[in-house]
Amino acid sequence: QVQVVESGGGSVQPGGNLTLSCTASEDLIKTYAMAWYRQQPGEERHLVATITIGNSPFYRQAVKGRFTISKDSTASTLYLQMNDLKTADTAVYYCNKVSDTFVPWGQGAQVTVYS
Repeated sequence: QVQVVESGGGSVQPGGNLTLSCTASEDLIKTYAMAWYRQQPGEERHLVATITIGNSPFYRQAVKGRFTISKDSTASTLYLQMNDLKTADTAVYYCNKVSDTFVPWGQGAQVTVYS
């Protein structure tokens, strides 16, 4: 069964930086457009950034200019570089396909931005 595992979360002050990683099995990252999602306290999970098979990125307006999505297909790893973090970025971050046919969700990576 396809699995995704997120890592790299942590606690930082506003203005800090973190890089999240997502490793996936069975060539998932090489084969599909991939995305980072986040679930903020009390809210539904929503899309943060996507990257196509051809490496074209898309960002939610709230993170544009601060976050960078990238991937290493040979290493089956998806990344999210997060700069200039804000308290509003506090959430659990998940990776998955850009699709309604998601693979099983991982445990996510907790990112906490505290002032």
